Amino acid sequence: MARTTLGRTGIEVSDYCLGTMTFGTNTSEEDSHRQLDMSLDFGIDFLDTAEMYPVNPVKKETIGETEAVIGRWIAKTGRRNDYVIATKCSGENSSFVREGQIVDAAVLREACEGSLKRLKTGVIDLYQLHWPNRGSYHFRQIWEYDPSGQDRVSTVQNIEDVMGALKDLVDEGKIRAFGLSNESTWGTMQWLAAGEKTGGPRIAAMQNEYSALCRMPYDGDMAELGHNEDVTLLAFSPLATGFVTGKYLDGALPKGSRHEIAGGSPRDAPRLDGAVRAFMDVATKYGIDPVHLAMAFCLHRPFPCIPIFGATTTAQLEHITAGQDLQLSDEVLADLNQAYRDHPMPF
Repeated sequence: MARTTLGRTGIEVSDYCLGTMTFGTNTSEEDSHRQLDMSLDFGIDFLDTAEMYPVNPVKKETIGETEAVIGRWIAKTGRRNDYVIATKCSGENSSFVREGQIVDAAVLREACEGSLKRLKTGVIDLYQLHWPNRGSYHFRQIWEYDPSGQDRVSTVQNIEDVMGALKDLVDEGKIRAFGLSNESTWGTMQWLAAGEKTGGPRIAAMQNEYSALCRMPYDGDMAELGHNEDVTLLAFSPLATGFVTGKYLDGALPKGSRHEIAGGSPRDAPRLDGAVRAFMDVATKYGIDPVHLAMAFCLHRPFPCIPIFGATTTAQLEHITAGQDLQLSDEVLADLNQAYRDHPMPF
């Protein structure tokens, strides 16, 4: 497994990140622990979680259980230092965690202390804000996105206050680095400015949805920011929640699949099948497994990018990691670009 660093932190991680959002629901604790063992065997030493997990579905009574599952693995194995652990603080956009309560300095500290306790660790390597307080255009909200109700003064003041709390947590040795999620270019620049002003931690990573089927809005302004400011994209849903495999074409819901368990997918849209078929045509043309092609696509972007993959089963984990050494030619990348031009923003 190739390796890279998170932003300018010097923290070295594997090129793949293990997503854990199904640990504790769709993936049993036994299988979750097996995946944590197997991922290390495959050279993956970077994992991502969040206080609101598990998902599919999110339930009030299971909030925090994914972190607890990981914490029990750490307690059982004593292998805390074998992983770089990323987790996230929820805001009012995250169901059931603290509804109607924005992230401020007090909420941030409370959330961090809770994650530390559940993870059974003294330090979080990468601590992220799951959502901006002011709202977001991610998760298909860009179609009606309206920033006109935002107040710049209060937004910037809140960012500086939270950055001060982050600085304290770094000084106390409770977090090593800081990242964002579901953010915009403007928002990220405010956080970068606040870090310089307060002496708080610099933004190391941005966790946004990104895949060969979902390239906007990251391609463009965020890509330029990522390159020039050394902000690493942690691309969630690099397999487009499984759509790249073609198993959901024509409305199919295979038994036991993520979409079957959830009763469908909000990403499903009339134009999606055409985009999936165009992607699969490229995979077929070059004899590449579509899962491996989707993961490699993220690693071949002209900005720092690490795909976060989730595997409900250990068989899926083995399948995904089998393509870790795949290199894509200029011809393959050109065909993927053309496929996206022909089928832009399919969901």
